[in-house]
Amino acid sequence: MHDILVIKIGGGAGIDLAPLAPQLSALIARGHTPILVHGGSHETDTLANQVAHPPTRLLSPSGHESRRTDPRTLDLFTMACAGKVNTHVVAALRAANVDAVGLSGVDAGLWIAERKSAIRAIEGDRTVLIRDDLSGRVVYVDARILRLLIADGRVPVLCPPAITSDAVVVNVDADRAAAATAIAMNASHLLLLSNVPGVLADPADHSSLIASASAVGLETIRAAARGRMKNKVLAAEEAINAGVRRVTIGSANGADALARALAGVGTVLEQPGVPA
Repeated sequence: MHDILVIKIGGGAGIDLAPLAPQLSALIARGHTPILVHGGSHETDTLANQVAHPPTRLLSPSGHESRRTDPRTLDLFTMACAGKVNTHVVAALRAANVDAVGLSGVDAGLWIAERKSAIRAIEGDRTVLIRDDLSGRVVYVDARILRLLIADGRVPVLCPPAITSDAVVVNVDADRAAAATAIAMNASHLLLLSNVPGVLADPADHSSLIASASAVGLETIRAAARGRMKNKVLAAEEAINAGVRRVTIGSANGADALARALAGVGTVLEQPGVPA
C-alpha cells in the first residue's frame, strides 16, 4: 500500500466536483490511501446571501484573508460545509464505490482548535482588533480515529468546523487543517487543489504559474501569493516544515486533476534532497 495522501479540495466557485469520485476510485485501485478534506466557501456565501446575512471578509495587515465568523455566520457555514457539501461529496464517492465516511472536525473531537483571542484586520486606513470572532486554528488531529477508518477500508471525508478543548465550535481554515491532518498522519503527499493552477506570478495570467519553490525560492512564492492563496502557501510551508515529503498547490478541475497534481503539476514544495 502506498503512503497516505491528503487531498484538499477548495470550496470556492468554479470547482467541478463531478469528476472527483472516479479519480479518487482510480487512485485507490492503484494502491493509494487517500484522506479527503474540503471547504465550503462558495456554498456558504450563497446561503448567507439568500438569508440576507451577506459574507464579510477580513484582511490582516500581512495580507491574509479570512471569513468574519460571527455566531450566525458560523451556523450558516456549518450548514453549508458540514451539511450540504460534505453530504454531496460523500454521496458522489459512494456512487463510485468509494466507501466514504463524512466527518466534520467537531465529530469525536477529530480536529481540536485553539480559538483566536483577537484578530487584527484592516478597515479603511486603520487596523482594528476583533475579539468576538468564532475562528481558530487546528492544533490537534486525532489520528487514531482516521487510522481506524483507513484500516477498515474507509475513505475519510473531512471538513470544518473544528472544536476547542472547552467545546466551542469554531471556523478553521481548511487548507491549514489539511496540512495539520497530513502532519498527524505522516502523509507523504499533500495536494491543495482549487480553481487556479497554482501560485501565479500574475494572478490574472494562468500561464504565469510558478512551478517549483526550489527553483525560485520560498520568498518568491510568498511574494507572489495573494488573497486566499497566501493561506495555501502557509499551509504548504507548515506541512513541509513538519516532514511531509511533497506539497502540490494545483487545480481541482479536469478529469485527471488528481493524477496531475500527484505528478507535480502545479506549484510544488518538497523536502530538499528527498525523492518525490
